[in-house]
Amino acid sequence: MSDIIQLGDLAVQVFRKDIRNIHLSVYPPEGRVVISCPSRHSLDKIRAYALAKLAWILKQQRRFQAQQRESQRKYIERESHYIWGKRYLMCVATTDTAARVEQSPKKITLHVQPGMTLEKREELYEDWMRLKLKSAITPLIAKWQPILGVNVNGFFVQRMKTKWGSCSPTRGTIRLNTELAKKPRQCLEYIVVHEMIHLLEPTHNERFRTLLDRFMPRWTERRRTLNSLPVRHEEWSY
Repeated sequence: MSDIIQLGDLAVQVFRKDIRNIHLSVYPPEGRVVISCPSRHSLDKIRAYALAKLAWILKQQRRFQAQQRESQRKYIERESHYIWGKRYLMCVATTDTAARVEQSPKKITLHVQPGMTLEKREELYEDWMRLKLKSAITPLIAKWQPILGVNVNGFFVQRMKTKWGSCSPTRGTIRLNTELAKKPRQCLEYIVVHEMIHLLEPTHNERFRTLLDRFMPRWTERRRTLNSLPVRHEEWSY
């Protein structure tokens, strides 16, 4: 069960849970607003919290609505795909052996078995992209651990609809969005460093920004590049 708080034309969906703190989320593509809060909080208290965050909410909604989205990928001949910010044309070849993906300087070849469905083609391609991303993340973590003075106990790669990455400071782990394999390498490095700095400072406060400024002085340019690029087409459901 959930409640709805109306702030003018803005509807905020409220979920009460067995948690300690309030969490505010704005979801693409239209900017749906959700607050998860401790069960004991009154609607008046939650409304006051949402009003205090209204400027940030509207900013996030404008960003989502302005961001370009990719068309639905079908994994067919001459379809465009991106790896590390570079455009490749897809070629599709039928094989009687194991399905696989191969990359050359100008194209990506999808070797598919006869009758292979769209879902299986997508799964094959995404598994290949996930491996590429993991192989790029490992040396970045090794590079930045001594610079930042932190230890990453592990990292995970997964599809994420609303974030480029996340960090669990208590576990010493980070999670990264599979979509980062499509973006320029400097964007991936920015997100890796961003999440690793959360091992030093869990929140996005002034200290966190100061640390980013110190270790990656031009991080805002990388963030701007990342947020200007089209994002994945999704069938959004809640």
